Amino acid sequence: MVGISPFARTSLAFVFAALLPLSGQAQEAFQTFKQLDTTAKMPKLNAFIAPGTAPQGSKLREVALEAKLTANGDAVQDGLSWYVFSPMAGSDGKLPLIASSQGGSADFQLAPGDYFVNVSFGRAGVTRKLTVPEDGTVGKQTMVLEAGGLLLNAVSGSDVRIRPDQLSFSIYSAEVREDGERGLVMADVPPNTVVRLNAGTYHIISEYGETNASIRADIQVEAGKLTEATIQHKAAQITFKLVSEAGGEAIADTAWSILTAAGDSVGESVSAFPTMVLAEGEYSAVARNKDKIYQRDFKVEAGKNTDIEVLMKDVQPEAPTAAARTVQLQADPQPGQASSGPQPLPSYDQLQGATGGADAD
Repeated sequence: MVGISPFARTSLAFVFAALLPLSGQAQEAFQTFKQLDTTAKMPKLNAFIAPGTAPQGSKLREVALEAKLTANGDAVQDGLSWYVFSPMAGSDGKLPLIASSQGGSADFQLAPGDYFVNVSFGRAGVTRKLTVPEDGTVGKQTMVLEAGGLLLNAVSGSDVRIRPDQLSFSIYSAEVREDGERGLVMADVPPNTVVRLNAGTYHIISEYGETNASIRADIQVEAGKLTEATIQHKAAQITFKLVSEAGGEAIADTAWSILTAAGDSVGESVSAFPTMVLAEGEYSAVARNKDKIYQRDFKVEAGKNTDIEVLMKDVQPEAPTAAARTVQLQADPQPGQASSGPQPLPSYDQLQGATGGADAD
């Protein structure tokens, strides 16, 4: 993949910084960074039971639930969302929510019967069927998430730091659907943010700036581990100025168009000195000011942020309004003679007559 740093066992566009087991200090790492998820905010209660969901006269049983990232790991102490659903759909076609809980392990009072239990940890989640018996003890229910964490960042060139507000990541499923698209898992993920995901491979798109600097990579998330990946962009930040002389002040009221070597437009702006992030390659900067057009070719090298000055002497030549025409006059054939083959060049008198320079007697 062009513009991507190799890793020891892969050719993906990222560098693993660490793979940390998610126990003890790793769980603290999960809590250190802002967590992104789209889980609906539920009441801050240990356990919420929807009223009227338990049959009258039924004996409620206590059910204890815990979740682990891996089968051999410790129980997750925070960041879990629990939902208990009835298996019978309601009139709206949806499964009624019976109970919910936020935090770590959960304790529910449930009537005997069958339920669906879902637990989510960020974007990671698992669902299982739960049967509550009428008699006997109900042992603690342990649900294994098989989840890990992903923390993304990026550099320009080999090691040039990129401002966080210029970076964003989108996470997609690795599988391609029948329509040729991938399923979006999460969009607009800021750098240095831990995203909790089910174990598996994910397709990452990193956007640097808003022009054409984009890198793709497939990243493996392992259960019980925090994967840190740094993507390497082959791009640079370029600032443009129209000046009357080298090193002069930028001229205001200038419209800019940035073209690739093939002539495709990749960015436009109306500013004295616009700044754009461009992928590595060759470009042309076209500046328009007071009905005049100025142009300069330039090259972008990865990680080399620079200023491009377009001098007002670099006026783009205007195309002629009409193509020049060449008229060749030929002598008229004598009466009775056919015109064949090349004709002799006209005489001076004939030229004068063709241009109207002399009056005929």
